[in-house]
Amino acid sequence: MVRTPLTPEERERGERLGRLLREARGGRSMTEVAAAAGISAETLRKIETGRAPTPAFFTVAALARALGLSMDDLVERCALVVV
Repeated sequence: MVRTPLTPEERERGERLGRLLREARGGRSMTEVAAAAGISAETLRKIETGRAPTPAFFTVAALARALGLSMDDLVERCALVVV
């Protein structure tokens, strides 16, 4: 199966998500947050660094729950800003 390349907008949205999650993690370790979300620390690392710009919905939902973020807030803050 060939994957369609991501658009620059999709990449930027993934980077915004990663920054938001990294900021929300604060002083907690990546391992601690990943364990609370039920994912691997490597998966969290990829999301936070933008190397996984389109994580699965349930992964994002689990991270939001572990970090005390609402999905609405994530969507709003990660949406493409049109000027």
